[in-house]
Amino acid sequence: MALEIERRFLVRSDDWRAHVCGQAELRQGYLLADGQGRTVRVRLSDGDGEARAWLTLKAPQPSGDGEGDGALARLEFEYPIPVDDARDLLRLAPHELAKRRYRLDLPGGEWVLDVFEGANAPLVVVEVELTSVDSPLELPAWCGREISGRHELSNASLARRPLALWSAAEREELFRAGASAGPLPG
Repeated sequence: MALEIERRFLVRSDDWRAHVCGQAELRQGYLLADGQGRTVRVRLSDGDGEARAWLTLKAPQPSGDGEGDGALARLEFEYPIPVDDARDLLRLAPHELAKRRYRLDLPGGEWVLDVFEGANAPLVVVEVELTSVDSPLELPAWCGREISGRHELSNASLARRPLALWSAAEREELFRAGASAGPLPG
């Protein structure tokens, strides 16, 4: 059983740029997002001069599996698919988002930083995949508020209800903690 253990943080400055070791443009379409934490996603990545695609199922982990915090750990099953199939599936997805993903050379896990585009700009989120929920983690100074487990900030939720549809008060609350390197939206 594949388990994704991830912590997510808002980003408060551009100091992360010194750690970039790769980047890609991502389009993600959500074929299913049921409100119970189950999603079926198609992802198309164009980076390093090569297009790649995956189909991913994510779901809450069964209770009692011994891995701890459900906000940090979820089941994840991901399979490579042909790029043409991904393009066709993206046309079927009722909800989609776009972002530029940067791989970062930081210790303590696999770090990626997403700069959201379109209706979710100027949101910038950094994620680190860990080997266990209690893995020690040293956060860079440019990491802001932790958003692990905040359902409204999951990629599936942002595809359905992007920041541009949030009220001014909701956006202000999110960005009040110096969350993003960009200006407040709208």
